[in-house]
Amino acid sequence: MKARVHITLKSGVLDPQGRAIAHALGTLGFGGVNDVRQGKYIEIDLNERDKAKAKQQVDQMCAKLLANTVIENYAIDLVD
Repeated sequence: MKARVHITLKSGVLDPQGRAIAHALGTLGFGGVNDVRQGKYIEIDLNERDKAKAKQQVDQMCAKLLANTVIENYAIDLVD
């Protein structure tokens, strides 16, 4: 089973890398970009076959290591 984890900054947290991307897009001629928020994508291949156990395991991974839960949100998608 694969777990796909999307980690993004919480709203209200400054995103200097997102600002830099938005600025670069503007200089490349992509007008109309009001804001960019960047994040992380992590894919984990698990041996676990039970979806509930897999989700619980990945949730613990996110809380302990993968995401800084003070300033980041995360979403987990499980794929067979």
